[in-house]
Amino acid sequence: MDIITDNIWLILFIVWGLPLTVYRSKFRKLVYQTDSWTINIKPVFMKELKGLFGNIYPGNQNYRKFRKFYRFYLAIYFLLFFFYFNFKSYSQTTNTNNMDKIGIGSVVPSFTLKDQFGKDFDINTVKGKNNLVIYFYPKDDSPGCTKEACSFRDQFDVFKDANAVVIGISGQSVKSHQEFATKYRLNYTLLADEGNVVRKLFGVPTNLLGLLPGRVTYVVNKEGKIVFLFNSQIQAEKHIEEAIRILKGLK
Repeated sequence: MDIITDNIWLILFIVWGLPLTVYRSKFRKLVYQTDSWTINIKPVFMKELKGLFGNIYPGNQNYRKFRKFYRFYLAIYFLLFFFYFNFKSYSQTTNTNNMDKIGIGSVVPSFTLKDQFGKDFDINTVKGKNNLVIYFYPKDDSPGCTKEACSFRDQFDVFKDANAVVIGISGQSVKSHQEFATKYRLNYTLLADEGNVVRKLFGVPTNLLGLLPGRVTYVVNKEGKIVFLFNSQIQAEKHIEEAIRILKGLK
């Protein structure tokens, strides 16, 4: 699922671009009065534009039909671009505003959640005693989240040597976390943040206009302060690399 959501705009552009390409090809052949496919790669546009916005062959029904289809698919394609750039602007603004809530220098807030074994986990039992790596991820057993979780597992000894406790948090249930941890032999704590209470407490941003939970990792020092955060939905495995890099610089 992560693969689809991470690339949703690319998928939309491709899906809508295919029929647009077909109708444009047919339209150009009608406008330039040719059956050759090479017309699609020739840098000639003026007659095409006149044919698209004018009516250069009034009696030709095929021309009028494909002009209508071409206009329709082209209009939707421009709308996709419009929404895409507005989405980027909205996402960047939302992320900036949300990340200001809990950021570098902030003390990790107190919270208690159920772990994958159904037991209460109070962050205060480790805060101020250990370095912490708290990572929020979208969903158990999705491709990107599985890569991230297994990378944390594989580097467990590195985090242990840095006196760091790894904690993964997402909105799925205790049962889901237990199945996820068992399936991939995860050797650290997963917390069930049902209702996304702690996610909201940290101000972790969302993607895709609020539809996709964000992927953010926080590195916390032994004083309980956040010294680093990494926010990337796509670069799942880089969260581990960045966390290790920062921990090596901590005392």
